[in-house]
Amino acid sequence: MVTRADVAEFVETTRPEAGPNDVVVRIRACGICGSDALYTRLGGIPPRQGATPLGHEPAGEIIHVGVDVTGAAVGDHVVINPMANRDGIIGSGGAQGAMAPEVVLFDARPGVHFRVIPDDLPWEVAALNEPMAVAYHGVNRSGAGDGSKVVVFGAGPVGLGAAIGFRSKGAAHVVVVDVVPSRLEKALRVGADAVINSAEEDVVERLKALHGEVPGFMGRPARPATDVYLDAAGVPSVIHTALEAAKNRAVLTIVAVHKTPVEIDFQQILTSEIDIRMSMGYPTEIFEVTDSIIEFADRYRHIVSDVVPFDHADDALVLASTPGAADKVVVVFDERQS
Repeated sequence: MVTRADVAEFVETTRPEAGPNDVVVRIRACGICGSDALYTRLGGIPPRQGATPLGHEPAGEIIHVGVDVTGAAVGDHVVINPMANRDGIIGSGGAQGAMAPEVVLFDARPGVHFRVIPDDLPWEVAALNEPMAVAYHGVNRSGAGDGSKVVVFGAGPVGLGAAIGFRSKGAAHVVVVDVVPSRLEKALRVGADAVINSAEEDVVERLKALHGEVPGFMGRPARPATDVYLDAAGVPSVIHTALEAAKNRAVLTIVAVHKTPVEIDFQQILTSEIDIRMSMGYPTEIFEVTDSIIEFADRYRHIVSDVVPFDHADDALVLASTPGAADKVVVVFDERQS
């Protein structure tokens, strides 16, 4: 857990007592989010006082079921909703974190606090459930469906998850844009139809070639026939490119975190009637996305770049917070550590 600014340490704690309505989950894998690095840098989550437990991307095995709990059995493999626990958000300011051998789910109900998954789903893939729910919410917010032509900017974990999500929603053609060749190769492996290296190609012209063209407003240049633009990159140039390219009533969905303000010329985009939608968290998607992960596990596994044992979780945090060093780092727990 984070004990002070720029310091994350292993700390011995007492597991909360489980009652008749509770479930205890032995954590088998936990992904590292960019927010974990932020909490470490800040020394916790202001205004929370004291040490901050880390880890909100867990998957694990049920080792105790309270007598009044239904829909769960010892030995079940599960993914967890970190937002639902009674003692606060797991790993993001609550009393417990999933970068620990065990977590107690209070008043545990299937479909609310946890969902049972197949035993053969790899732990490191199951641990993608929470970040992929963020991606899936972006897909849902976009309104994309059967026949949609889509472009995703940013081939990090959320962008790749969105690309898979769009395909599972029936999108006809999915393009992924990035500047890192290895990420673009990974986008093709997860099922993107085409990729664009925006450092080397004109994105708008390439989209026209891939998705076709529609006439511009009142004699203006033609626009790509792309229906949905999704920003998973979080840089101003993405917004500017999408607004320049958007056809009439296209949708721009922003799931990325923008750390600086983005200037938009509303006069320029007025005639496009573009629909700009923000996307945050996963109001309903935490277990909706699980179906996609189970069905397309062979694609999702490409999102995990590094698997690190729990004994080296401190190294995993450094790796995950070093720009360009890794894409998605997952910490795995050996049975002997639980």
